[in-house]
Amino acid sequence: MAGDLALYIHWPFCVSKCPYCDFNSHVRESIDQQAWREALLADLAYEAALLPDRRLTSIFFGGGTPSLMDPATAEALISAARRHWPAADDIEITLEANPSSVEAARFADLASAGINRVSLGLQSLDDAALRFLGRAHSASEGLAALDVAQANFDRVTFDLIYALPGQSAVDWQTMLTRALALGTGHLSLYQLTIEPGTRFAAMHAAGKLEPTDADTAADLYEMTGAITAEAGLPLYEISNHARSGQESRHNLTYWRYGDYAGIGPGAHGRRLGARTVRHKKPENFLSGLSRNGHGIVEEAPLSPIESADEALVMGLRLAEGIVPHDIANRFGLDRLLDERAVARLVASGHLTKSGERLRTTPAGRLLLDHILGQIADPQPPSAVMRSA
Repeated sequence: MAGDLALYIHWPFCVSKCPYCDFNSHVRESIDQQAWREALLADLAYEAALLPDRRLTSIFFGGGTPSLMDPATAEALISAARRHWPAADDIEITLEANPSSVEAARFADLASAGINRVSLGLQSLDDAALRFLGRAHSASEGLAALDVAQANFDRVTFDLIYALPGQSAVDWQTMLTRALALGTGHLSLYQLTIEPGTRFAAMHAAGKLEPTDADTAADLYEMTGAITAEAGLPLYEISNHARSGQESRHNLTYWRYGDYAGIGPGAHGRRLGARTVRHKKPENFLSGLSRNGHGIVEEAPLSPIESADEALVMGLRLAEGIVPHDIANRFGLDRLLDERAVARLVASGHLTKSGERLRTTPAGRLLLDHILGQIADPQPPSAVMRSA
């Protein structure tokens, strides 16, 4: 067995485009479910032929809005993946869903198709905030969908967005406390960011939207970590909180720098020492698949230095941190970090070292990009490569 593998499947379609969203999502008047089922199965078969002798540990249906997918399509893709690869006994199969009543009505069929974990995009428990975020559902509709999800799936998580303009610490504390009482074992809690190319970015440029200032956002972040830890769902990644054993196994593959295959429009993958990117526009993906037998628009090998840097970036997002020596050994490097910079950041309270393990502190997580720039080894790549 050549190692474990995660599978990401991108469903690119949405009912509408949210003003904060920079994901690869598209609105279409009609969707040919059968044609898309066949296309995704073909793209999956291409990846599977390149990756024999792997054990499949997770499947993640992302989007877009995968809960708009015909459950028969999900079932066909899960069945095909299981034929291509032996599956772990505890394989995690997640589907992202919007909490509309129409989509909640599909939850029982999606569970029958093999989905065993659902990620629900509640985004807020407040109707005014939902309107601001451009969401099509109300707070009551979202909570009703959560009830349906919890009745149909073994594991349920949901997203909330906070640090909205004008949102006070008391507002967020009240909402978060309410969210923690809803009984899920996992929460994804994201601060609102203004992403280039979104409607919010245009509003900000026009002076019609002022994001929460950095100091207030930092205070809200620290409060979030304290409240979730007290409730038994501590932070395990910068924006993700879970009870022990309820962490997202699929996303842990990303953050621990494991291999994953990505299929569908715009999907990214990392396998066989290379990164892959599929065509983003659905129509271009279909034409590329027809021409080439796959939807890849870009495939590039990762050098040892690139791989080690990515593993460092991903690993320090996790509360468990990294063992720098293990990453250096994995990619054949003599060293990974500037140890003097690490020592300074340990002394300043931004990093901690326990034996070989290096972690960010709560203060460090607020400055992660800065920390990564500080601790990267200053030697040029040619000086750190181990000779064969």
